[in-house]
Amino acid sequence: MKKTWLAFISVVVISFIVLIGVGKEIYQTQPPIPEKVVLKGTGEVVYTKEDIQTGQNVWESIGGMEVGSIWGHGSYVAPDWTADWIHKEATFMLNNWAKEYNLAYEALDVEKQAALKARLINDIRTNTFDETTKTISISAERFKAIQSNSEHFAKIFSEGHEQYAIPKGALTDPQKLGQLNAFLFWTSWAASTNRPNADYTYTSNWPHEPLIDNTITNSSVIWSGLSIVLLLLFIGVLTYYYLLNHEKGDLLTKPQSDPLHDLKLLPSQKAVLKYFLIISLLIVLQVVLGVITVHYTVEGQAFFGFEISKFLPYSVTRTWHTQLAVFWIAATWLATGLFLAPMISGKEMKGHIFGINFLFVALLIIVLGSMFGEWLGVHQFLDLTTNFFFGHQGYEYMDLGRFWQIFLGIGLVLWVFMVSQHILFAIRKNDSSKSLLTILLVSVMAIGMFFFSGLMYGENSSLPVINYWRWWLVHLWVEGFFEVFATVVIAYIFSQMKIISAKTAGRVSVASASIFLAGGILGTLHHLYFSGTPVKAIALGATFSALEVVPLTLMGFEIRENYNLLKSTAWMQKYKWPIFFFISVAFWNFLGAGVFGFLINPPIALYYIQGLNTTAVHAHTALFGVYGMLGMGFILICLRFYSNRVWDESKLKKAFWALNIGLIAMVVFSLLPIGIIQAYTSITKGYSFARESELLYSPTIQTLKWLRMIGDIIFSIGIFYFCWFTVTETIYNLKRKNN
Repeated sequence: MKKTWLAFISVVVISFIVLIGVGKEIYQTQPPIPEKVVLKGTGEVVYTKEDIQTGQNVWESIGGMEVGSIWGHGSYVAPDWTADWIHKEATFMLNNWAKEYNLAYEALDVEKQAALKARLINDIRTNTFDETTKTISISAERFKAIQSNSEHFAKIFSEGHEQYAIPKGALTDPQKLGQLNAFLFWTSWAASTNRPNADYTYTSNWPHEPLIDNTITNSSVIWSGLSIVLLLLFIGVLTYYYLLNHEKGDLLTKPQSDPLHDLKLLPSQKAVLKYFLIISLLIVLQVVLGVITVHYTVEGQAFFGFEISKFLPYSVTRTWHTQLAVFWIAATWLATGLFLAPMISGKEMKGHIFGINFLFVALLIIVLGSMFGEWLGVHQFLDLTTNFFFGHQGYEYMDLGRFWQIFLGIGLVLWVFMVSQHILFAIRKNDSSKSLLTILLVSVMAIGMFFFSGLMYGENSSLPVINYWRWWLVHLWVEGFFEVFATVVIAYIFSQMKIISAKTAGRVSVASASIFLAGGILGTLHHLYFSGTPVKAIALGATFSALEVVPLTLMGFEIRENYNLLKSTAWMQKYKWPIFFFISVAFWNFLGAGVFGFLINPPIALYYIQGLNTTAVHAHTALFGVYGMLGMGFILICLRFYSNRVWDESKLKKAFWALNIGLIAMVVFSLLPIGIIQAYTSITKGYSFARESELLYSPTIQTLKWLRMIGDIIFSIGIFYFCWFTVTETIYNLKRKNN
């Protein structure tokens, strides 16, 4: 165990030293925000720093990443504003120059096109930022293109755009529209201007735009190839290690009856029951909002003919859909921790019932308050600073206002304190479960601590800095330490069932955590390849995000072993459906997180398909397939401990198969084919074409969108049966508790 713990500590410490080092470089080498953007020759001020920063706040207030995307991060219905700005700017300038020949650019011969393109590349890609005066100089020709773009984008947000699912009057204040355009210009400037003393842009030549020679860099290609080689190497190493060690450990004679059959629940454990009712409601609401959100991609402003965008625009429904996913999954895991904690210590802690009830009320206030604040923000009822604190922050999975973030952070601190009390009490017994409980304590404390990474930026922080800390939260908090927590919780439950010894469970859990985090911590950087970060992020992100996939290749063994548990003893059938959901987690971990994750993670892939429907494939199969299914498994295992009555398995059977078949159908019939078509378009023509309405509303894509209904309906049936079972079983147990 000493060697295992040393490996774990080394992985965590070294990984964070490197990750923080990259963060330091991001701060130092991020694209500069100029004091002024001026017209070359005349010095006329086009934009100021205040215009750009306030424009970012305006963009956040209308939904930010929930209305199109910036640098590939965000939603998929509207264009990527950066890529769209660059393409329209380049096209305008080329056509303006082509007037010399009385023809459009496309009608010119190859020689004339090449000459104009060379002129464009020199104008656009030359870095005119002056370090002394902190100004960017632009040519008169580019200024005309900026004016044309500003008029175009102002019209979209003020008059609405049906195919972009932007309602009329989304933003009407002329000053705010001008500031929004300033921000959009700056994001495109950073993505089209070479870094000092380099032949690639601040975003490593993203997006793919042939008109200005924005093509994939050599380093992206090299590190993509190396990541695949390392993936194959470490799959072999880990498979050998697994086969060599997985049978080792204390062999136990499996008990002939359920060791937890007569488990006596404490009052605080019974107080957790009500969480499952609210979680079920959140699941249903999230799915309903998902149905509305995806339908906007077909009708734009309506839901089967009903004009609802005025009250519930796409930016709001998508915000609520993604945010509720995080809320209900996190609430499930936190409720599981509160339920298992007294089982770990074997005693009731003073004040814990009050703490459980306080957290329950806080959860309701945060969910409802943040949703209402986001609605107010998107509808422009809040000023920009008030919006930052109480409205819509504009960043995917981190949309809720800063006040709600802090409120949630306080709740997590209380949760950590309550759960840690029980774990520390049990650790002091110094028995064979010490290592298992220690790694559980580490994961619990990390969940509380790393949530606060989302508070490390301010209202006027730059986009590269915000994205850096945002992915600390989304990737490290959810995919990192929650995954360690889940692994340890399952190991603890199995040890309590006497299926494996506590000593073996501890050793395996620490080793598994080391393997997860070896790739997971630095794998965070694969989200940052083209977000104004240095090339070092590409090198490290490519290498270590490939290693994230390595432990997922062994999921087949985990599926087999979990399934074998059901056949080991008759009483294990009582836990059939929780184990089936854990088996499903292993399957989706391999397919959704592993296969579909690696599909988009190498730099060469992400360069072309970042922010396309291939990303949605990974998001749905990993977020719901892994973490959603895991949350459902935790709900079922907790409900199983509440009573020994025979379950109505027909509901669970329908739920399980409908959820999995529906998710597969959703991907196979719609998301993946659309993503492949978009990827081909991005590679052959340019990224902006893959996100334009001309493609997304073409007959083929529209048919594929409608085909998604097959998977959505099946999936929704699964949600209905799961929540029906959960609510029924919870109400039954609440009645028993009150009697």
